[in-house]
Amino acid sequence: MCGPLFLFVLYSICYMCYTSPVAKLGSARVDALVRTRAELLQQLSSLSGLLAGSSFERFSICSRPACRCHEGERHGPRLYVTTTHGKKQVQHYVPQEQRRAVLDGIRQYGRLLRIVEKVTALNLTLMRGGMLDEYKK
Repeated sequence: MCGPLFLFVLYSICYMCYTSPVAKLGSARVDALVRTRAELLQQLSSLSGLLAGSSFERFSICSRPACRCHEGERHGPRLYVTTTHGKKQVQHYVPQEQRRAVLDGIRQYGRLLRIVEKVTALNLTLMRGGMLDEYKK
């Protein structure tokens, strides 16, 4: 009654169940990974003011020869944001009224990078389990 064909089919079913990607990760684990990824990606919509750059402050000397800044009392501190365009760094002066928005935009950029790292880690876990293609939502 247990012929070679029956044993082969039984073995194949057991092999597929215990070596399938879902069995490696577990369907609950896969669902949790996908849900976490969706939550992270949802956060991207709140990063509308992001600025890919860094900030620094400096004191400066103006072009008026009689100004006190030429005697050692420089103007500032003034905020600048540095961005990269191609291979070139560019410094942009930040007006005082834009200071808070610029610093917040730089923080948002940091948040973006952390989200990208987390989503990458989740996708690599799904990939190792063979489930990345099944969960492109």
